[in-house]
Amino acid sequence: MKYISLFSFIIVTMLVNTSCAQTRQKIPAKADVLDVMHRANTYFVNKWPDPGAPTFGGGKERSSNLWTRAVYYEGLMALYAVEPKKEYYDYAVLWGERHKWGLRSGVETRHADNHCAGQTYIDLYEIDGKKHPERVKDIKESIDRMMATSKVDDWDWIDALQMCMPVYAKLGRLYNDPKYYERNYEMYAFTKNKHGGNGLYNAADKLWWRDKDFVPPYKEPNGEDCYWSRGDGWVVAALVRTLDITPKSNPHYAEYLQDYKDLLSALPAIQRTDGLWNASLHDPDHFGGKEMTGSALFVYGMAYGINNGIIDRKTYLPVLLKAWSGITQDCVQPNGFLGWVQGTGKEPKDGMPLSVSKEPDFEDYGLGCLLLAGSEVYKLK
Repeated sequence: MKYISLFSFIIVTMLVNTSCAQTRQKIPAKADVLDVMHRANTYFVNKWPDPGAPTFGGGKERSSNLWTRAVYYEGLMALYAVEPKKEYYDYAVLWGERHKWGLRSGVETRHADNHCAGQTYIDLYEIDGKKHPERVKDIKESIDRMMATSKVDDWDWIDALQMCMPVYAKLGRLYNDPKYYERNYEMYAFTKNKHGGNGLYNAADKLWWRDKDFVPPYKEPNGEDCYWSRGDGWVVAALVRTLDITPKSNPHYAEYLQDYKDLLSALPAIQRTDGLWNASLHDPDHFGGKEMTGSALFVYGMAYGINNGIIDRKTYLPVLLKAWSGITQDCVQPNGFLGWVQGTGKEPKDGMPLSVSKEPDFEDYGLGCLLLAGSEVYKLK
């Protein structure tokens, strides 16, 4: 009897060890993750050696402190956090200096897209030990101007959550001032519960409509609600970045955490067989096909949750690893070019059709999404 028990113990131990080894094998090596990020980032930097140069996406000249470039710098700062190379820091600082640490449309702006650059400005201010107050002067003044009013309905599209929620959270932490956290929640809650009539969040599906144009009775061709992959990806990123900064003792932390968990829970069942997600989450035939940016943001959210122990590893690790594999094998080209990136827009049809070689109207935000995802995949154990 003792021999049988010993034999059983050995078999179980071998199975457990094999399972653990397989799990470890599935997690990409840190060097491989860095290689993906290096290739993509080098391709971009070589193309844009002067970070202050204007962009010409969509055939129109725009200053490069716009939201698309700001999202790239979010990703670059995430890469810098896991690999603090001076070249990343210098490139980001030069970008800020070229724009005199200013915002598009000036400090009077209330537009979340214009505030997005402030995330990196604040990061660089903190990295340098708060020795350069000019880096945060304009973003703080602009947010303070907003808070001097009672208006909280500015974020009437869900992309705005990612562009600006982290700015309020960062200012709350930087100045140890709860009023920034509170206004952040007030604006988030208005978007969630009131915009479009009853809010842009559908608790039944645990997904978000992009803006009021897509709340019911609007439907996709197959009769389902329209949930845009990158739009919901922006919400994932907004919640990740807000949770990472907001104190757990804050009265709204629990709601942010639950919304984050609920959104992630809606994703595994609609993942494509190649690991990515469609631009239209509930209608795979409406401009169907893989899409990189929304998928990368979902990977970012899942990897962050696993790394911080706030979501179930067994449930989400296979999902994110499958997605990361799809991104690195199908989207990131040998020269660093990113394929399957949907151009700017607001719904599944925008910028379609996609391909592995099609260049979107702006390349920068897609790279930002990839670097955010890679920075968290790199931390997986």
